[in-house]
Amino acid sequence: MTGHFGFSYIGLIFLLLLFIPNIIWTRKLPRGYTPERENKLLALFERVGEVLTVSCSLVFSDFNIHRWTAWSWWLLAAFLLMAMYEAWWIRYFCSERELRDFYSSFAGIPVAGATLPVMAFILLGIYGKVIWMVIAAVILGIGHIGIHLQHYKEICR
Repeated sequence: MTGHFGFSYIGLIFLLLLFIPNIIWTRKLPRGYTPERENKLLALFERVGEVLTVSCSLVFSDFNIHRWTAWSWWLLAAFLLMAMYEAWWIRYFCSERELRDFYSSFAGIPVAGATLPVMAFILLGIYGKVIWMVIAAVILGIGHIGIHLQHYKEICR
């Protein structure tokens, strides 16, 4: 479960699905957003997880589509989560773009803007049988979901 080195076009697709809305977001920040009070340890987990997740996404060919097997359902589930993530972004961009919109749930998943992509990358790691991706996504999740939950709790006070 270590992975085979080689370019992953599926990993690249996942990264594009992740980064394109985030790039748009930099021009459509929620009113009152400030990252200044973020927990430093969570921010460290987030940054390390980002680097590891991006690296794993691109360098393990195990994520590429091969023949259909029962294991392929993991990839389909990962794509479904990424589709939900895109739908969450569409809803955010069409909203008033308040903090409550940015930290909202989607389809019952709390802080969906952080939770959905982390879950998708974990499932991608399971599909590819790449333990390094699973570990990278868990590290990312600790930081990214943790920071989003921290902000969510602040706006709910």
